[in-house]
Amino acid sequence: MSPRLCDSSLRDGMHSVGHRFTVDEAAAVARGLDAAAVDVIEVGHGDGLGGSSIQYGHAATADAALVEAVVAAAPSTDVAVLLLPGIGTLADLRRAQQLGARVARVATHCTEADIAAQHLSWAAENGMTPVGFLMMSHMLEPAALAEQARLMERCGAACVYVVDSAGALLPRGIRERVAALGDTIGCDVGIHTHNNLGCAVANVIAGVASGATWVDGSLCGLGAGAGNAATEVLAVALERAEMAIGADPFTLMDVAEEVVRPLMDRPPAIDRDGLTIGYAGVYSSFLLHARRAGEKYGVDPRDILLELGRRRVVGGQEDMIIDVAAQLADGGA
Repeated sequence: MSPRLCDSSLRDGMHSVGHRFTVDEAAAVARGLDAAAVDVIEVGHGDGLGGSSIQYGHAATADAALVEAVVAAAPSTDVAVLLLPGIGTLADLRRAQQLGARVARVATHCTEADIAAQHLSWAAENGMTPVGFLMMSHMLEPAALAEQARLMERCGAACVYVVDSAGALLPRGIRERVAALGDTIGCDVGIHTHNNLGCAVANVIAGVASGATWVDGSLCGLGAGAGNAATEVLAVALERAEMAIGADPFTLMDVAEEVVRPLMDRPPAIDRDGLTIGYAGVYSSFLLHARRAGEKYGVDPRDILLELGRRRVVGGQEDMIIDVAAQLADGGA
């Protein structure tokens, strides 16, 4: 069976453009992805439903307007939304479902699967496909991660993802975690990767070889930190690995080149800060926050990221970025 492809250009990719995709831009990307026959299009603020805020960055367009536009532009494709309990609410998820979203991806830190119970259960009871998203999966050993996946499955998840939020895992770590989930749960296993160590596509291939049946990518590699596995590259690489997805790789190349690339300020890159995120195992969406804090306090963002990694700070603790920058500026930390 071909892996099920979810394109996250219009959600994780939002981090690369400062959450600035408009309704027209989102619709253009969605039309292209629909024509390419991807299985799922994820849309919304980079930090999920309800993420538009001072803390996470204001979006140019409300989540509801984006969902409505993408549903209309992609009639043959399931539309997904991401929700982090504590940032998004059940009311946000209900609104997305009413607008036509069919997949609910509920994300938690890898040790906190239990807080996804309400949203996964609601999605299952209301006709959505519930998907669990175990972020920062590198911070747990495979067996412990699998137990967290079991909690999500008990709440109704049809798929649970190994999410390499920091781009810190190598193919061996991906294989071990995907295999552990596959040995422990009965539902599907997914893989979401970031490219901080240059392994995003290789890690997806390793995940599929180990049993993952849902895979994520973003056109042109859009995404937090050094970006995600590029969807168009993934399509070709999986075909070469005899793991072909259902989507058409040539249409994906065209959409990436002709629709997405003109919208980009700059391509995601494994630059000094992005590489540091992978090295330190830091949440990829901290990148722009660390750069802003570094500029404000006159501190090298790399030093901030290294200290955040040393303290094992995770998503949802963005306020700590300022604390660390201020302490470094004072000669502390």
